[in-house]
Amino acid sequence: MTRTRLGPLWHDHLALLTIALSILLGLLRVFLFDRLDPTHCDALLTRGSWLDDAHRNWQPEGCMLHSYKAADASRCLASRRVVFVGDSVTRTLYFQFVHIVDPKLPTAPPQDDRKHTDFSLAADSNVTLDFIWDPFLNTSSTLALINPRDHYVGSSSPQLPALLVVGSGLWYLRYADTSGGLPAWEAMVNEHITAISAGPVKPADTTVFLPVEDVVASKLSPERYNTMRSPDIDAMNSDLYHRIRPSYTGSLLQFSETTEVAPVSFPLVFNQMLDDSQTEDGLHFSDSMIKTQANILLNLRCNNEWPKIPPMDKTCCRGYPWPSAMQFIVLIVIAVWTSISVRLWLQSLCKGGTNSKDHLALAVFGATVCIIYLADRTGLWLKEQKEFSSLAFACLVLSSICIGLLTLHRGDKDLGFLNRDQSDEWKGWMQIAILIYHYFGASKISGIYNPIRVLVAAYLFMTGYGHTTFYLKKADFSFLRIAQVMVRLNLLTLALVYSMNTDYLSYYFTPLVSMWFMVIYATMAIGSQLNHNTPFLVCKILSSMAMFAIFMLQNWPLESLFTVLKQLCNIDWSVREWTFRVTLDQYIVYWGMLTAVAVAKIREYHLTDHPLWPTLVKIACGCSVLILLWFTGFELAQESKFTYNSWHPYISFLPITAFVILRNATPILRSSSSRAFAFIGKCSLETFIIQFHFWLAGDTKGVLLVIPGTRWRALNFVLTSFVFIYVSHQVAWASGEITSLICNQREKTLPTSNRDVPGHGPSEQTASGCAEAVRLVGPGEDRSSSREDRPETETPAHSQHWLKNLTRARYQSTIIGAWDCSQVEVKVRIGLAAMFMWIANMLWANY
Repeated sequence: MTRTRLGPLWHDHLALLTIALSILLGLLRVFLFDRLDPTHCDALLTRGSWLDDAHRNWQPEGCMLHSYKAADASRCLASRRVVFVGDSVTRTLYFQFVHIVDPKLPTAPPQDDRKHTDFSLAADSNVTLDFIWDPFLNTSSTLALINPRDHYVGSSSPQLPALLVVGSGLWYLRYADTSGGLPAWEAMVNEHITAISAGPVKPADTTVFLPVEDVVASKLSPERYNTMRSPDIDAMNSDLYHRIRPSYTGSLLQFSETTEVAPVSFPLVFNQMLDDSQTEDGLHFSDSMIKTQANILLNLRCNNEWPKIPPMDKTCCRGYPWPSAMQFIVLIVIAVWTSISVRLWLQSLCKGGTNSKDHLALAVFGATVCIIYLADRTGLWLKEQKEFSSLAFACLVLSSICIGLLTLHRGDKDLGFLNRDQSDEWKGWMQIAILIYHYFGASKISGIYNPIRVLVAAYLFMTGYGHTTFYLKKADFSFLRIAQVMVRLNLLTLALVYSMNTDYLSYYFTPLVSMWFMVIYATMAIGSQLNHNTPFLVCKILSSMAMFAIFMLQNWPLESLFTVLKQLCNIDWSVREWTFRVTLDQYIVYWGMLTAVAVAKIREYHLTDHPLWPTLVKIACGCSVLILLWFTGFELAQESKFTYNSWHPYISFLPITAFVILRNATPILRSSSSRAFAFIGKCSLETFIIQFHFWLAGDTKGVLLVIPGTRWRALNFVLTSFVFIYVSHQVAWASGEITSLICNQREKTLPTSNRDVPGHGPSEQTASGCAEAVRLVGPGEDRSSSREDRPETETPAHSQHWLKNLTRARYQSTIIGAWDCSQVEVKVRIGLAAMFMWIANMLWANY
């Protein structure tokens, strides 16, 4: 029995309830907890934890810390001055900051008598980096920096520093007899903070007063141990904190600051970062730890100055941008469209109408786009950094394997080579592996990256195999066939490109399979009347492969094409990135095509009935096992993933072919598949695209937290994974239904609806094998390959011209009715959509 989408099933209600509660929780957090710190600057400076035991990945509470490189820092600080003033602790921080801005500059002072002197270094980007040795913060140079009134007011002197970092305190404790101790330090702090707050000119764009550093008493020298006491340091930091933020109480009842806060940043979190194992003298900590502190200073100073364009991976001390005018129009259209579709769906249900699922599909699709926008383009939910954990990675992989094995089922008969259930299963477990890989950011680990590259190649292999199988069986090269595949592949991606203001190529899988479909189409369509001739067909495929390789070998054709797109359509794509994506797997698609030809000929000539076939299968299985063992050793032996990438285009077909042979070696294997893996496989395209913004975050650079708090990461993973998979599955169905509407196949059910439907007779079949067309959303697997007894389909002829039908169409009360009754040709619909996208592209940069 066919069930109504979003019907009274427990998982539907649970998922919708989870989404509603997550949105409510996000709104409560925004209005109650984040009202005084909407950009998470305070979180950056006061709260955080280490994600790893090596103390290299610091996680501020609820935001993503950007790891600055020289080019990033130079972009923010170019031709400006940065000044550090203080003692040896401040000097250590200074040199790590210097090394980030320009890696050629030193990371430590010279090992001689010049330690207690000033330093002035210049980076290649014309950034001047000064350090003033003043452990008591009382020299004339320091006073001039902190109170620049006499030097800058009404004068034409140089710019104020971009960043001023001041640190002191330990020397007041170490030399209390000569410095005056704590009373003198308190007087100095009060004088400086008052001067900064009251002065007409601020000392710098960003002024930072460092906390007095906590020491490890057990590792201090006797002289330091007797004078540098932890209670004194705690008292000094408390005094500093309350002088800088006198009104802050941290209470939920405090809806605004009651007095003015000093324009000074106080990174109290620096002391939280310290670990006893990272110091030898109890006072000076490891370079990696201090470098992270320097990185926090750069995030504080520079994050909000970056252009607010994707990827949105710097969420500490940085607000989300308002959508541009064109983006706002797109979002409003989607929101209104969703609201109308929900209303029409409810009305249709009440009246027992037949269009309810059409309205529901539009509502599901639109609502998903809106939720994705809220998730990754607003502060509704928090985003944090990824962290690779070998234990967690292994546990998730093993758990997924167990779930797959527990949901195995066997069919009643041999379903054939690479049948639909098997290909769905293949897509599913590969997609799960890719998702786990992305969640933990495992791309830096060659031993994991290399097999994942093979999985991506396997998707493309199925693209070549599936489309070629379809064309060999159906020989349907109509425009409708192209429209069905291209709309289904690109519908969600294009919606996110315009609603999220992202680059189409950033969702690289969709452009890849779209491009390869057109290549396969052209290859099979040229001389299609001779496709039954095996030598001709093989030569045609090999010629296509050679021409494509030559095209990609030369840079100028692609550069010229992208230049034309930029000038005519305002599309700015990266030639370098696209070349990398394409050439890495440029041969595996053709191998899939050749495999499809081979399988078709084996069936045509009934070679499986030959008495030597079982022997040949055994030999092939033995060779496949040896190939997989060899490949495992080979990829693990590679020095880096970059070394492997140079081999990948030429050897990826080996493990893929070996797997296919072993997976289809016996009738039992061919008739068995995992329900859990197949479930994910049916929405593999959607999971791949939606993960960019919902489940992951920051355009895949981080992870999404619905429940605030780094300590709740495991719970967040379970919660967001459940909602993510549910939403992906619903969008896969909705996209299939919308594709049917666009391609004028209203009465048909697409396989990508992810539900079993009753079989139809020949008169009810989708035009030109629409089922096979849309089944190719992910790897391109052809449904017909497993359903050989499926009736042939015919392309419906339109008896009247579209304009005549348009003039005869009556006014309908719903959007769906108006669209359907007009009987607008698919070509016109696609053309209108292309025209609207072109107009949006041309206006996007200016509005």
